Amino acid sequence: MIGVVATLKVKPGMEREFEAVARELVAKVNANEPGCRLYALHRREDAGDTPVYVFMERYVDQAAVEAHRATEYFKTLGRKMGEYMEGRAEVVRLREVE
Repeated sequence: MIGVVATLKVKPGMEREFEAVARELVAKVNANEPGCRLYALHRREDAGDTPVYVFMERYVDQAAVEAHRATEYFKTLGRKMGEYMEGRAEVVRLREVE
């Protein structure tokens, strides 16, 4: 299994707009990607004035990660989320210890 933790800082005041787009992405991934076993959005409660969100993701293999990134909805909604973000996402990739 491959894990991905993506941390995104959102412009203050843009939380509602960001969450609407992010929830749409979560729904599409969970409905259409059998190789993705977890795709969930969380909001950090200890982030201070800048809203911080974390996507927690889990994929069966690298092919599932690549299939996710290749979807049109990921590309489109990712660009849309970028409008509400402060800077780029911080992405950490993990491999499960078996």
